Amino acid sequence: MKSSEIRKRFLAFFEKRGHAILPSAPLLPENDPSVLFNTAGMQPLVPYLLGETHPQGKRLANFQKCVRTVDIDDIGDNTHATFFEMMGNWSLGDYFKEEAIKWSYELLTSKEEGFGLDPQRLYVTCFEGDESAPKDEESARIWKSIFYAHGVTGERIYFMSAKSNWWAPGPNGPCGPDTEMFYDVTGELTNGMTKEEYMKADEEQRVVEIWNDVFMEYLAKDGKVVSKLEAKNVDTGSGYERVTMVLQGKTDIFSTDIFESTRNKISELSGISDFTDSKQIKALRIVMDHTRSAVMLLSDGVLPSNTDQGYVLRRLIRRAVRLADTLHMKPGSLFWVADTLCEQYKDIYENVGRLKETIKVAIDTEEKKFRNTLNAGMKKIDKVISVTYNESGLKFGDFDSDLDIKMLDPKVVFELVTTDGFPIEMVCEIAKERGYIVNMPIFNKMLEEHKEKSRAGAEQKFKGGLGDTSEMSVKYHTATHLLHQALREVLGTHVQQKGSNITPERLRFDFAHTGKMTDEEKKRVEDIVNEKIQAALPVSVVSLPFSEAEKTGALHFFGEKYGDTVTVYYIGQNLEGAYSKEFCGGPHVKNTNELGTFKIQKEEAVSQGVRRIKAVLS
Repeated sequence: MKSSEIRKRFLAFFEKRGHAILPSAPLLPENDPSVLFNTAGMQPLVPYLLGETHPQGKRLANFQKCVRTVDIDDIGDNTHATFFEMMGNWSLGDYFKEEAIKWSYELLTSKEEGFGLDPQRLYVTCFEGDESAPKDEESARIWKSIFYAHGVTGERIYFMSAKSNWWAPGPNGPCGPDTEMFYDVTGELTNGMTKEEYMKADEEQRVVEIWNDVFMEYLAKDGKVVSKLEAKNVDTGSGYERVTMVLQGKTDIFSTDIFESTRNKISELSGISDFTDSKQIKALRIVMDHTRSAVMLLSDGVLPSNTDQGYVLRRLIRRAVRLADTLHMKPGSLFWVADTLCEQYKDIYENVGRLKETIKVAIDTEEKKFRNTLNAGMKKIDKVISVTYNESGLKFGDFDSDLDIKMLDPKVVFELVTTDGFPIEMVCEIAKERGYIVNMPIFNKMLEEHKEKSRAGAEQKFKGGLGDTSEMSVKYHTATHLLHQALREVLGTHVQQKGSNITPERLRFDFAHTGKMTDEEKKRVEDIVNEKIQAALPVSVVSLPFSEAEKTGALHFFGEKYGDTVTVYYIGQNLEGAYSKEFCGGPHVKNTNELGTFKIQKEEAVSQGVRRIKAVLS
């Protein structure tokens, strides 16, 4: 079954059963600063799992884009990917275990509507119970009745601990027991197994997880269940790539047709028609995975940088460059790999097609920037290795000089990361390839000292970039808040403040955005700001605990350190419905009608992915 047919069948299956089909949320969480990316299908739906009413009803389904970086070092094996899609359906206080399990079985085994898998190769696990919740006898009973009704014989239902069969997005929030479905990929395990035999088969990946039903009826705080939710919810899902692997009879996700066009393009660019060497296979998989992830992150507004999401993107592109070199791909090849991926996904995710050229240029630009530093950085590493060390190694920090431990000079490591732009993980990789290690305790100490020195500048940024507190500077400060929100409204929520400088004569505002603004976009931003000025909106301030302030959705600088209590300035009648709200130290005007008329004088590039607006009030 082709991957396109799997996508089509899944959505049609649940739409027929009364589920509204949702578009994927962006990869960047909108109201959850605790994580860099959406890592599961349910993450964008947490407010509704906690009781809010979803505008499209109580039954929902979709494909959700996800990025996980905790397993980045495992990329290259059979099943891990940084970007992947989660197929999921949800019940928000509507149906529960009976329907969810029944539909999961039908989706997996129905030849007419589902995936047509062999029921005799299906195995399931249920929660064995602990102090958080009782043993899930109900799910096991439902499975027994389904297997009996369909003539599925042999032992194939196992109770497992919370480590395997309890799901939560984090230490706080909705959670609950789950039942997981595993499929025999060998075709030989059709007669049932004892629990011990099943666990061995799972460890050896002869059975792989193919679906998961989470019964979210509990609320956790600090990792402990504290109460039940108002409604019993269902959160089901599975990785699209893994399901496709099973349905296409492959042993790894990279051999499926999801990666076929990318694989063919890399083969063409590298001149390698058959990847058989283990190092080549791993390099191929990393280049495919990382370039695909980069395309998706760029399409959702992430730009390469040295912090937060941008740092992850930069690391992925640079790692892809290094591995592409091992495949003898010419410099600039990732541009064409990205082109292939954009073509593949443009009809699935509209922004991939719309931003195709921007995505390709961004990847190519990042590759060129990296290549400018790569050779110099490698020479720096090789020079320090050849000059600084003798056979017995040297003592650095916590390490003993009488041990034969070879370490890179921490000062060189620090310089490579902070000056040359090498991700620390890459420095460690290169060092390991040459038989050396990096003294991470010393590096981390040096990095923390560097951050402390940088915080004075961050505090100025936090204050809004005011050079003084004259009447006009205060007006421009408030206008900057309106401008920030208007830019997000016109260009997209990827817009984030990258710097601000305010004088009594004008405001200067730097923000994340890939392309030059059109005259129409600048006019729309001007009009929005002037509309808010003419609306005579009050400007208010409130002091809140940091965690509560975050929940309001107020904009702030992710990664910066704030105190336990912060001030939030908001423009509008109340905090909840405010047009603009930001963490800010003030000062501001009392009402937007004090500002006059807003006019953009100039919009220009500052650096790759950062634009600057200069504007005046009259």
